Amino acid sequence: MNTGTVYRVEGVSFGYGAAEAPVLGGIDLHVPVGQTLALVGRNGCGKSTLLRLLAGTLRPGRGRVLLEGRDLAGMSRREVARRVAVLHQSLPPVHGMTVRRLVRQGRFAHRGVLGMLNEAEDGATRSAMERAGVAALADRSLETLSGGERQRVRLALALAQQSPVLLLDEPTTYLDVRHQLEVLELVAAFGEELTVVMVLHDLDHAARYADRIVALRRGRIAAQGTPREVVTEPVLREVFGVRARVLSDERFGTPYCRLDAPV
Repeated sequence: MNTGTVYRVEGVSFGYGAAEAPVLGGIDLHVPVGQTLALVGRNGCGKSTLLRLLAGTLRPGRGRVLLEGRDLAGMSRREVARRVAVLHQSLPPVHGMTVRRLVRQGRFAHRGVLGMLNEAEDGATRSAMERAGVAALADRSLETLSGGERQRVRLALALAQQSPVLLLDEPTTYLDVRHQLEVLELVAAFGEELTVVMVLHDLDHAARYADRIVALRRGRIAAQGTPREVVTEPVLREVFGVRARVLSDERFGTPYCRLDAPV
């Protein structure tokens, strides 16, 4: 088993403008190879901003983000794309675009100097659609898809990159319970071969599907560790502002929350 580190975040702070208060401050964490890390916390605590820093689309005001030992700030967009795939919150609003055509865009980082896709790249596109369960939707236009179908297409787009790291920004947003579980089960199925970092709102989902959890509060890390170390009644009070009982799920061996009331 590879026990190395994919990401190392060292003393990172970030703000969106000189006059604005920092969104993140003093962030230190690491992401081991082959593990799934969940970022949790209240709205506005900096979860999605931290994910964008890991994706290289934002650069720290202070500190640095290392990807496999290299500073992300010194890597090209294509270099990062070959190592990191990002599942964004929404699909591009392109009228008439088919699922197949969109998923093929995930092969951007692997195209030749003329920007052409070869037969192997088409094979990677087919494989990504099959793994995400959307092969039967290949010729459908994006606007005809349901919410759950669109989310699986987004996952296929990310998988088409064949990158060893997968970042997911709120992958269960706007989905009903069944489709939430379908998406998370798909991600879990890829967990043995990928390193995954995902932003989640549901703490029970984080406890069940993540190896480690980082809980953010007001732009700083309030707790990090295994689900049992983070999903505790004191952390729920401090980070989420709620009173709750933390119980143990005998089937999955993970903690889950029974919410009581706001603090």
